[in-house]
Amino acid sequence: MLGLLKKVIGDPSQRQVKKNEKIVDQIDALADDMKKLSDDGLQKKTAEYKERLEKGETLDDLLPEAFATVREASTRVLGMTPYRVQLLGGIALHQGNISEMKTGEGKTLVGTLPVYLNALAGKGVHVVTVNEYLARRDCEMMGELYRFLGLTVGLNESGLTKEEKAEAYRADITYSTNNELGFDYLRDNMVLYKEQMVQRPLNFALVDEVDSILVDEARTPLIISGSVERSTQLYTQANSFIRVLKAEEDYTFDEKTKAVQLTEEGVSKAERAFGIENLYDQKHVQLNHHLNQSLKAHVVMQRDGDYVVEDGDVVIVDQFTGRLMKGRRYSDGLHQAIEAKEGMQIQRESMTLASITFQNYFRMYQKLAGMTGTAKTEEEEFRNIYGMDVMVIPTNKPIAREDRPDLIYKTMEAKFKAVVTEIEAFHKKGQPVLVGTVSVETSELVSKLLNKRRVPHHVLNAKNHEREADIIEGAGQQGAVTIATNMAGRGTDIKLGDGVRELGGLHVLGTERHESRRIDNQLRGRAGRQGD
Repeated sequence: MLGLLKKVIGDPSQRQVKKNEKIVDQIDALADDMKKLSDDGLQKKTAEYKERLEKGETLDDLLPEAFATVREASTRVLGMTPYRVQLLGGIALHQGNISEMKTGEGKTLVGTLPVYLNALAGKGVHVVTVNEYLARRDCEMMGELYRFLGLTVGLNESGLTKEEKAEAYRADITYSTNNELGFDYLRDNMVLYKEQMVQRPLNFALVDEVDSILVDEARTPLIISGSVERSTQLYTQANSFIRVLKAEEDYTFDEKTKAVQLTEEGVSKAERAFGIENLYDQKHVQLNHHLNQSLKAHVVMQRDGDYVVEDGDVVIVDQFTGRLMKGRRYSDGLHQAIEAKEGMQIQRESMTLASITFQNYFRMYQKLAGMTGTAKTEEEEFRNIYGMDVMVIPTNKPIAREDRPDLIYKTMEAKFKAVVTEIEAFHKKGQPVLVGTVSVETSELVSKLLNKRRVPHHVLNAKNHEREADIIEGAGQQGAVTIATNMAGRGTDIKLGDGVRELGGLHVLGTERHESRRIDNQLRGRAGRQGD
């Protein structure tokens, strides 16, 4: 075992791990004492630790006992006992670092160790997840454990009143999404009186899927805005004009950088259409801006890829998580241009009142820690920006997953034909299949082709996300076929049904590469979890 742990982390962090291994030995040594305690005796430990903290002991002094307490409580309440490697992961998190654990190694359980320890200080601990489904799931599952140990747990969701939010933040442990935390912080900064604030000072945050939040979305600004009185007529005019333009002749589009601009010919057409001499004249700045946004709306922004139209609204699809971002709008008039393109009522433009990026928000915490299955690729960024080291925790059982190379086809038609044939073959065998797609459009195309071949299946994309939990529950059953956008990537644990393991487990088929290599790894990680 020690040999395995030594292999965990090479170079500078080696010494740290050696120290941490000694702590794990101390935790192991306490196991028998904890087993002997009654439930009541185990629950009394929390009050004892709080008292010792008040008398001047530090969290580090309490670590071995606190971790041993959680380990025993977890065995009794959840029926799960953290392994040695999970204890190592928990120690790294308490030290404000990132534990990289392969997907399927029970990151949620590892988180309970540092969360319990840091919650003892009574300053609040935030457990951050990428979406509300995971926040609710983890809060319900792990909440039992924390309540058994006498701590309070809150769930901070969108749509809560100020009072409910304040109550969720007053709990020892608060589960929330990164968006909700950031927006609450902005709203707190706009109130007149301190009593109206909902958050407490930012103490300790444990970020699940840390690479998604602190790297992929690091520079995503959260913006609170108010509306501006401005005519929407120009959007309609710009839209009618852009509709008649021809690609290459009137505008150029760069597929890679997603940049689009009018050519000389396009500019002269615009000048003729709007009866002006020079489009780039100072006095036509606004018209020029509207034309550019309209061009972008038509050429760059794809319906059912970048956004969907739902109940008469243009709703943005989050490119990293595949979820609908209700209530969010593109800035700089792009949203209005899309509304004009889709022939909908154009809503007023907005003006920014407060804004912050995730990067700046999370750097305000006293201590920050993170878990993920895929962080080694961004190690330098974590160290330079957040001062966090990445600790690679080994797998408990060898990975049983077989990764196959990419198959490349000459035409889209041939590719999707092959995709459907493969799904059909596995379905006949009774092996469950999870098909990963990049956009809503692709997921619907695959679904159409499967219907032609009469293969029963479920589609999970931003359009029908409310059935997400049910679809994921059934995705590991014999003969199940599930088509999903990257919503089914992070944090979703697909449980295998009876007899599926003998058939070869879950077959994951990606239809194309994602923008981020880590999303591909996340999709892969849905198979072969815990040696399955």
